[in-house]
Amino acid sequence: MAAAAASASSPATACFLSPLPPPRRPRHFLRHLARAAATKPAPAPGWPWARLRRLRELVPAEAAGRLLSSAAGSLIVALASASLVLGDAGAASAFVVSTPRKLQADELSTVRLFQENTPSVVYITNLAVRQDAFTLDVLEVPQGSGSGFVWDKSGHIVTNFHVIRGASDLRVTLADQSVYEAQVVGFDQDKDVAVLRIKAPKDKLRPIPVGVSADLLVGQKVYAIGNPFGLDHTLTTGVISGLRREISSAATGRPIQDVIQTDAAINPGNSGGPLLDSSGNLIGVNTAIYSPSGASSGVGFSIPVDTVGGIVDQLIKFGKVTRPILGIKFAPDQSVEQLGLSGVLVLDAPPNGPAGQAGLQSTKRDPNGRLILGDIITSVNGTKVTNGSDLYRILDQCKVGETVTVEVLRGDHKEKIPVVLEPKADES
Repeated sequence: MAAAAASASSPATACFLSPLPPPRRPRHFLRHLARAAATKPAPAPGWPWARLRRLRELVPAEAAGRLLSSAAGSLIVALASASLVLGDAGAASAFVVSTPRKLQADELSTVRLFQENTPSVVYITNLAVRQDAFTLDVLEVPQGSGSGFVWDKSGHIVTNFHVIRGASDLRVTLADQSVYEAQVVGFDQDKDVAVLRIKAPKDKLRPIPVGVSADLLVGQKVYAIGNPFGLDHTLTTGVISGLRREISSAATGRPIQDVIQTDAAINPGNSGGPLLDSSGNLIGVNTAIYSPSGASSGVGFSIPVDTVGGIVDQLIKFGKVTRPILGIKFAPDQSVEQLGLSGVLVLDAPPNGPAGQAGLQSTKRDPNGRLILGDIITSVNGTKVTNGSDLYRILDQCKVGETVTVEVLRGDHKEKIPVVLEPKADES
């Protein structure tokens, strides 16, 4: 075997192998090689007899016989390797067959989806100003990161509000690793959506294809692209586990309705990234997970694109979202339930707000310190209100300046009060 290995590494062996025609079967090739090495062939013009004699010295007849029975595979590998290294490349291809990787149709579509949409996904770094305790130097240090995606050729980037919250500076890294400073165009804390803008060449901006979320079905495949834990462009797959879920905004606690639930892994750093359907169209923005440990537990939530699209359009045009409000502060739902009541208890209705101007009464105390309950809102425009989420859901379907009929329980009787909705104050 040592002789066989040595011959495989010698130039003589490589040159000897190159003129041989490709064998149909390995054992035929070995038998031919052993016969040539063990016996002296008849003279023939042009045949490299000096090299053949050298090979016969290195591989005697007995050794060739043993190779045929015990080390056939090893000899093929050694000789083919020598041919690859020292011999003619065309002849070596006769012994080495490279089989192309074969993928199933669904695998090919997933690979294509990732390759086509990755250029649209960006990495966002949230920087905060910190002062060094020893040198007193003011430094910008990363305090968080997340994902986002290119909305249009004008450089608008869509992400979650909680990704950029508290930032003194923002950096956006495109798929080609180019980094740009980002300016905040606007944000909506209630729906956890923010829009940034970068000054990048248009040929580097690849807007993501926008789909619709109104016709989604439980069970259809979805794909999430993002930068979990700071890793560069990761793809996770899953299905839609549920529709019309409701979660609370991390900033204001206001409920976000019609949220998509998916089992596609969403980890820290995925926030703000796109959720795609099997056609590669945007159907949601990954925003939250349900997990006691903080890692993905197979219960992720995405804001539907139908909700995000309207918010983004307002933020780009006006820099803010004009959402109507009643202008009240209400008690927690648990407090109302403890009183054995159903509805929204008004704690405060400022006189300059819509509800205060319409005459809704706040909760107060009498001169003896006893609590006097304010109005309890039981319905708006004929739609029953049992808690704060119901009230928010109704107001989300209304417009600024619209007059709504608020039915309240005041003492032991009910009253209907018209209220003109006003826009929410600007957020700083």
